[in-house]
Amino acid sequence: MSHADSLRNLIPVNSLTEDNFNELTASASVQDIPAGTVLFKEGDTDHQSIYLLAGEVNLESDKSESPRTLQGGSEDARYALAQLKPRQVTGTTTKDSVVARIDSDLLDRLLTWDQVSGIEVVEMDGDEDTDWMLAVLRNPVFEKLPPVNANEMFARMETVPVKAHDVVIRQGDPGDYYYLIREGNCAVSQKGASGKVEIVNQLGAGDQFGEEALISDAPRNATIMMTSDGILMRLAKADFLELLKAPLIDWIDQKEAEAMLAQGAGLLDVRTSEEFARGAIRKAHNVPLYRIRQAAPELDPAKKYVVYCQTGSRSAIAAFMLNQRGFDIYALKGGLSALQKAPEASHAP
Repeated sequence: MSHADSLRNLIPVNSLTEDNFNELTASASVQDIPAGTVLFKEGDTDHQSIYLLAGEVNLESDKSESPRTLQGGSEDARYALAQLKPRQVTGTTTKDSVVARIDSDLLDRLLTWDQVSGIEVVEMDGDEDTDWMLAVLRNPVFEKLPPVNANEMFARMETVPVKAHDVVIRQGDPGDYYYLIREGNCAVSQKGASGKVEIVNQLGAGDQFGEEALISDAPRNATIMMTSDGILMRLAKADFLELLKAPLIDWIDQKEAEAMLAQGAGLLDVRTSEEFARGAIRKAHNVPLYRIRQAAPELDPAKKYVVYCQTGSRSAIAAFMLNQRGFDIYALKGGLSALQKAPEASHAP
């Protein structure tokens, strides 16, 4: 089996699209490691995801008398070794081994991009028969904005007349603007892994699009083409981040999160189900990012929630989207990788 095939079998690497998988493998380091090599030490806070592709590794903690041996090629070896940081064990090869080292931040960013591509474009409840600004401000996300931000948003927006068949944004392009539809209609299409292009949504006056690429710094996940003449209002990326993203994503550190949880806040893990199954903070509820909109009706609107992922990238998008629906959401800054001590885990690796 080639190194690429071995990497493709790893979790959550196996959920990446082909393009993002290729980007990850281009930067991954696959190494032959002799027996007796310490791969990492208990307490390390590095930003690597280390996988055992072949050989054998002993995982041992000063706090436990029961060391564990992991065999390359086993089901457990599909997961990164000692994923929680600081690392809870010391990992030492007991046989000549092959390991893959992957940048955790890059992996999480690529996972974010892929999961964003599976999320439908947000729609706002607009009323074509009322003034468009009032319709915009009735949306929960704008109701939470400080008045000065809302006024500044409208002041900085550009008016863009468009014609039927104009392509406003194209899938794969970098994000540059956030859009509100003042007049007209457009179609949302996505090109799948097979190359087939499908219409996934229709948008009209009062709807918004383009925010996900700006929040995640990911490529556009869909193509938007006008199906009628119309007028768009657009906000440049820097203005969007200043006026909308910054005030609408409440970042909290570990201490603040622990205090909120002690007071009854809910805890949402927006990593993939496979990542969650391998280890999560106790009492966390798994809602993968791509399912965040479908899961919103199941959440209690009267309750506060803390969201987390591996590095904070996916949490930012989840927090923004749930805030759009009127929920009181707080994102754990830096995610699991930034924890200063091990969280109380329900099934830690």
